[in-house]
This record gives sequence, C-alpha cells and structure tokens, in this order.
Amino acid sequence: MSERHLEGRPGLAGTPRAPKRGAWGAPGAPHVGQSAKIALAGLGHEYVNPFTRERVLALDGLELDVAEGEFLTVVGPSGCGKTTLLSILAGLTTATRGAVLVDGRPVTGPGRDRGVVFQEFAILPWRTVERNIAHGLEIQRVPRAERAAIVRRFVDLIGLRGFEKKYPHELSGGMRQRVAVARTLAANPEVMLMDEPFASVDAQTRITLQEELNAIAQATRKTILFVTHNVEEAVFLGDRCCVLSRRPGRVKALVRIDIPRARRTWKLFTSDPEFGALKDRVLRLVREEVGGGDER
Repeated sequence: MSERHLEGRPGLAGTPRAPKRGAWGAPGAPHVGQSAKIALAGLGHEYVNPFTRERVLALDGLELDVAEGEFLTVVGPSGCGKTTLLSILAGLTTATRGAVLVDGRPVTGPGRDRGVVFQEFAILPWRTVERNIAHGLEIQRVPRAERAAIVRRFVDLIGLRGFEKKYPHELSGGMRQRVAVARTLAANPEVMLMDEPFASVDAQTRITLQEELNAIAQATRKTILFVTHNVEEAVFLGDRCCVLSRRPGRVKALVRIDIPRARRTWKLFTSDPEFGALKDRVLRLVREEVGGGDER
C-alpha cells in the first residue's frame, strides 16, 4: 500500500507533514501561481423537469478553483444546484456549458481519480465490511495480499476493528457510513466528492463522524469537496466554505476557515468565538439567498 494513503498520520505513515498554507492562510487553500486540482469555468447546467417539461437552469456562470489537498465545503439554499455540481464533477451528469477540469483534464465521465460518498448508505448488502471496503480494489485487480493489507489499515482508520465480518444490516447507520468512506478512501482517488454523507444519522453520531473525517483529512491530505445543508458542519470541516446563490447557482462567496485542524473538536468549537463568528457569517450569507427554487 502506498504511504500516501495515510501520509501525515502519526503511527500510520511516519512523521506528519506541515499543512500546506495558501494566500488566505487556510491549509490547502489555493495561492497565486498554484495550479488548481479542480477548476470550473463558466459552468452552467440546464435540465428538463420530468413532470412539467419545463427547462430549468440549475447552475449558471459558476467559477471555482479547488487546490490540491484542500477541503472545500459547499452550502446554499435548497435547489441552488449543490448536488448537481457534485454530480457533474463525478462525471455522472454532463454540464450543458462551461469547463470542468481535474488536474487540467476535462471530466468526460466517472473515473478512478474521483471517489463519491453519497447521502444514502451506498454499500453492498451482500458483502461484509471488509469485502465492501475491498470492492474498488478488486475492480482495480489489486493483488490479494496487498488488498488485505489496505483493508486492514482502513478498518483501523475508521474504528471498525472487530466488525470486519459483519454485514451492513448488522451495523448502525454511522458504522455503515464509515464503511462507505473507507471504501472510497481504499480505492485511493485523487479527489473525494461527498454529498451530505452524514445527513441520515442521528446528531451525536454525526458529530463523531465529523471529527473522524477531520482526522482523516489530516491523515490523507485528500482533495475533498463536501456538500451539506448544515452550516456548522461546513465551517467545522472546511478549509474554505463556498456559498452558492439561489438558483441558478453561482458562487456568492468563499469564506476561509483559518482554524487549525488540531483545534477542531466539537467540545472546543461550541465555545470558540472565532468559530461562532464564522458560522454566523456563513449562515447570514445563506439566509440572504433563501426564498427561491425547489429541491434538487
């Protein structure tokens, strides 16, 4: 297994690297002269409502760059095109206009360089935890011994040691979503795309999963684009938070989160005035856009 799977996590892959810092001071934020991992230029998407046959403009003129190793969260009012944006980046939907680039190459469909974690528990019910995590590795024809070693490391990383032989119906909702995250990470994509992955779990489990994802972001240095309706979650997790306007979705604001990841525990965040101010700012930006569009 390549050490870049776990680079930066003490005890898993040697000495941690210092976080990259960009022009805004946020770890992994883009800076002048740095090429973008993800680049969106003039992005627009129009679809036909299957019930009314009306043409709907979901995204229009969206411009956005995401640096390598950056954790970008995306929020906005319902119907602003957040999920459509993620689907376009995943290659599951083709944009009707504009450029969508990953590492400078146009996105023309799904690819191994991008992994997706959905809101639903999208794991295979007939496979055990370890075989779900191994699924992408099997498709990539990774040798059995190497595959087993990768699975063991990610079982440990997500805290499911002892549950390797369990089936999804034997797991809690939080455990099932951990398996989905581990399966995506094990396939070692360059970019992780996450569509409200914690929306279906209870509040306490959601906090735990957010803290675990924060640790995983530090450990793996993956480029992550995370869609959520939850402003607190967006500020807790992001290096920057992208606020989209009401439909058609455009970038309304990019808010940098200059809080070191080592400080990001909910115990500290709930009483941290800096966190509170950032949360209020993002919430105010979103509330200014509330009032238009159906859910999509």
